[in-house]
Amino acid sequence: MTWKQQKYDKMATSKSKGSPSRKLMHGLSSDVQLHIRGVPFSLNRELLAARSEKLAALLKENPEDDLSHLLGDIPTDSETFELVARFCHGFDVSLSPENVIKVLCLAHYLGMTEIKSSNNLAKKACFYFQNNILPSWNKCIKALKSAETILQQAADLSLVDACAESIITKVLQDPGLLGEPMRNVTTTDDDSENEENAYKPNVRRRLFVLDWKSEDLTLLSIALYEPIIRAMVLREVPLEYVASSLFHYLNKWVFPGAKGEDDDPSPYERNSQREIIEAVERLLPQERGLIPCSLLSQMLRSAIILDADTECKSGLEIRIGKQLDQATVKDLLIPAQGYAKEEQYDTESVKRILKNFYSNYTSKDTSGLVVVAELVDDFLAEVASDIDLKLNTFLSLAELSQAASGGTNRNSDGMYRAIDIYLDKHRYLTDWEREEICRVLDCSKMSPEACEHAAQNEKLPVRVMVQILFSVQLKLKDTVAKRTPGGANNRLLKLEADNEDARGTSSSEEEMMKAEMEKMGSKVIELEKECDMMRREIQRSNYQHRNQNGKTSMWKEMKRKLGCMTSMHETNCHVKKKKVHPR
Repeated sequence: MTWKQQKYDKMATSKSKGSPSRKLMHGLSSDVQLHIRGVPFSLNRELLAARSEKLAALLKENPEDDLSHLLGDIPTDSETFELVARFCHGFDVSLSPENVIKVLCLAHYLGMTEIKSSNNLAKKACFYFQNNILPSWNKCIKALKSAETILQQAADLSLVDACAESIITKVLQDPGLLGEPMRNVTTTDDDSENEENAYKPNVRRRLFVLDWKSEDLTLLSIALYEPIIRAMVLREVPLEYVASSLFHYLNKWVFPGAKGEDDDPSPYERNSQREIIEAVERLLPQERGLIPCSLLSQMLRSAIILDADTECKSGLEIRIGKQLDQATVKDLLIPAQGYAKEEQYDTESVKRILKNFYSNYTSKDTSGLVVVAELVDDFLAEVASDIDLKLNTFLSLAELSQAASGGTNRNSDGMYRAIDIYLDKHRYLTDWEREEICRVLDCSKMSPEACEHAAQNEKLPVRVMVQILFSVQLKLKDTVAKRTPGGANNRLLKLEADNEDARGTSSSEEEMMKAEMEKMGSKVIELEKECDMMRREIQRSNYQHRNQNGKTSMWKEMKRKLGCMTSMHETNCHVKKKKVHPR
């Protein structure tokens, strides 16, 4: 966009034709009737013809009194036409940022140039526009805002280009005019203050410049805002400032509650908001971290509610996926939309976001994978209470997390918590379904507190409870072996002494290990049968105290068989006695 001075020179070409004397105005009759946008005007024929080339030609060809039907395409409103009529009748015209572009467009339409009359309206308005509007940030924005009703005519005269060029030049000199870069803070329940402070005007400009920014680009319609921002990106305005302006624009025009209105928007407002969010998504920088995940999530929610096009929603999901390790559970809680919604939250969108993250994750550091896996665990714990959440949906999300973080050292407490909540809210599940959902739980990575809780959790299948107790026993034996004084040195000495016989004995050790595993497998099956029989006995019991005693003896017997309890000392195999509930 460039400032095209030649158009203004052509509009105000100096070739004097003379002008009527102001003293003649009162001696002439008002013999021309015009209706502009429903407002009647009674004007003097000769004064109009002296200033306007177009009106002079119309008056010469049409001697009738009413010329309204000949000015149906006039690009103006009644207020602007009144200013022009006053100028034709010799009155001074008060130009302002709100009317100068409209006056220029109307003067050009009526042919009020220096060719027709010296010191004509086009020349006066051009001078004011160049010397008062373009140097000022505030006035440029106000002038552009006023041109939205005659945007095509203003664009044809390069008035829009001139204002846009002036704005871009000023931003290149001081990017802070767009607002300070946003802080990529973690979203919490108390971040209303952070959101309010995410956009602040440039402090230096506010203190030391008299023309401080009381107006900003958010005043403009999307038809003007989008090309200006796109031109700024091409001119390499720092993207963090562009992102700040985009956030402020969305906060003003799209996000619910931004204007303090709780009522549902009208169809016209919804269409306008949809157009805005689609345009802003196209303008968003692709760089990771410039825009907080909380804002991207808020945009995605609005895009879904407003039924934005698929390209817009996919673009937002991709951007969230690129920086998912910076997100919180709140950012993923996207309400499902539509009358036929089967679940409370849009889990399909979360799946796509997860796939985008994993497909774009190229770092050798696995900490990001662990963070996202824990995020998915927390998300599952939040949505598990949804009675309509399907088993397959829960499993697919859990498997995505498990597959990506399988080689890491994260524990399984978060997954256990989510499974426990799901089983508690979905009591109707069959034994097979309960075992299927526990398939994603790695018992060997559970903490002692979680194991202690799981050992008493009757919602879990028997097989899973046995696996957890077996895992606890192995951990306990390993801990005892590590704490035995000299155990490590003795094992090392023995290993060195038997180094020569290692090859000969390796096959026998493998056979012994295989036999031991088969023995343990049969023992686990036997324990499962005994647990099942004990549970049935408990259910058949008629007295509450006998139920409790039955349960106690059941667990004592199981722990004794697993080596966690002896007849002499009832020592619990868990590290802590305290009962721990899921978070």
